[in-house]
Amino acid sequence: MAVEKKRLRDYGLQSERLLWPTKGPSVFERELTNDGEIDLQDKVMLTTLEKAVRWAQGHSIWPDTFGLACCAIEMMSIVSSRYDVARFGAETFRSSPRQADLLIVSGRVAHKMAPPLRQIYDQMLEPKWVIAMGACASSAGMFNNYTVLQGVDKIVPVDIYVPGCPPRPEALLEGIVRLQERILAGVPHAYELGKVAG
Repeated sequence: MAVEKKRLRDYGLQSERLLWPTKGPSVFERELTNDGEIDLQDKVMLTTLEKAVRWAQGHSIWPDTFGLACCAIEMMSIVSSRYDVARFGAETFRSSPRQADLLIVSGRVAHKMAPPLRQIYDQMLEPKWVIAMGACASSAGMFNNYTVLQGVDKIVPVDIYVPGCPPRPEALLEGIVRLQERILAGVPHAYELGKVAG
């Protein structure tokens, strides 16, 4: 089944060239398309400012790391040449939360570390995202006791959960790719959805 291509006039553009379909191609079109053989609309990229901004945000993520345990070692390895997170535009790990827009929480979070974690999150740029890396950050893992926070989503809203104990670097890369897909699709941030009580 053939899918009908949308024409420029279907997007609401109101120019003389589009509203007068019987008019032949202009000199510019004939020169560009070898006498009108190739459709000019196939060579023109259309987008909106909102989509362009989302594309730029999704492909220039600056992570801030909050490594607390064994997951942090796996997180550090994604910048190596073997995994090369630079392919996804997230190679610039920031040491200041004021320069970061992605918080990767890797490892178990003790109750003592919850206030500093929240403070780092509050100082980050808007829009901001959070990845909970590993079983401990997601749900406290095997540490079902009074000292470990039973999931980092109790104090900060989490956008992506990366499962595993510890998850491999490929799993974190998959989480970053899934976050990029959410950003490009315009899915609201977790803090906008009100998934945190704090």
